[in-house]
Amino acid sequence: MLRVDFRDTWARKSTAGLSEDGIRKRVQRGQFLRVLPASLTEPESRRGNVGAAPNINSMSEPKVKKSDQEWREELTPERYNVLREAGTEPPFSGEYTYSKDDGMFRCGACKVELFSSDSKFESGTGWPSFTEPAVADAVELRKDRSLLMVRTEVLCANCGSHLGHVFDDGPGPDGQRYCINSLSLDLEKSER
Repeated sequence: MLRVDFRDTWARKSTAGLSEDGIRKRVQRGQFLRVLPASLTEPESRRGNVGAAPNINSMSEPKVKKSDQEWREELTPERYNVLREAGTEPPFSGEYTYSKDDGMFRCGACKVELFSSDSKFESGTGWPSFTEPAVADAVELRKDRSLLMVRTEVLCANCGSHLGHVFDDGPGPDGQRYCINSLSLDLEKSER
């Protein structure tokens, strides 16, 4: 059994029905970045403890606890998909992608403060991007092994909702880019 990391995540090729030999041939042609034995890359459970890794916390118990039914009743289907099922909105489609408004971005589920507009920048990736959270403890980071790659997922520390991912290619002093779904945010505009 093989696991495949793809060269282009937006143009992934399906490996369903391909033999290991077929996958290896596609790797040689440059369609896939690399192939690893599945035993080395088994995914961790969705909300499991990822252990002690630098700047990645294991998920603590969320302060806001609601049933799936309660979240479904409170959130639109699109928001539920992103916030509770770790979905992703299409690039360049979000309400806040190009927003220049001043204010505080809050969690779309529990309304806790997450990101200040002062840390927002234009990354060209298609999602709102921030150099840092407004309060470091407002978000939690966790390894995400979905989509056959390893990334760092950003979650709301207050309710456990999925916000997006953080990457090490940002312009700030720490070099981080918090790539956050617009659907996971509500902007409380500043009065100026």
